Amino acid sequence: MTEISRRNALGTGAGVAAAIGLGGASAASPAAAAAPAAAGPPKPPGHAHVFPLSKTAPTTFDGGTLRGANEDTFPVLAGQNGSVYLVHLDVGGIREPHWHPNAWELNYIISGTAKWTILGTHADGSYHNDVFESGKGELVFAPTGFFHYFENASTTESLDVLVIFNTSTAEPNDDIGIVGTLNSLPRDVLGAVFGVPASAFGAIPQKIEPVVITKRK
Repeated sequence: MTEISRRNALGTGAGVAAAIGLGGASAASPAAAAAPAAAGPPKPPGHAHVFPLSKTAPTTFDGGTLRGANEDTFPVLAGQNGSVYLVHLDVGGIREPHWHPNAWELNYIISGTAKWTILGTHADGSYHNDVFESGKGELVFAPTGFFHYFENASTTESLDVLVIFNTSTAEPNDDIGIVGTLNSLPRDVLGAVFGVPASAFGAIPQKIEPVVITKRK
């Protein structure tokens, strides 16, 4: 599976304005007639407060795609503590289990059905592992620091989720995924914690990557 940096894959879609004034040369000035008209500076892709999220080039994974707007791609968000991502999961698609140390996550289901797992501590000092499904038109909230993930619960239709964070930074800067977490620990430590031989973790990928979208095999 090939992971692609989200920050490099999220473009703004800016184009160059068409040339203007092509018919304004005088017949008495051949040189002026032959000279190309100046195009002027490039025009912005739209209003400074508008971002074409659905039209940006997606980051493509084995299991779905990701589009996003953060302070790097949508400058008006700088310092505003806000960013948005559009997650598309194919049938069998899974968002890698992860958590955000410094941000909460609010998810709106645009279409399809998502199966969720959210793990975190509560006022009684215990862990609560909440497993549930959500559908079109529903909101799901993952508090700051809670371990969570979602997957496409349908075997016939895709899943689209709009994810909103209270951080302006690009998503990889506030994501800690399960693959990176396990791979950052020595194999003998993992073996001791899980009560199994260290060799049981030999197949974990050794390259730490940003949180990804994957797919059931």
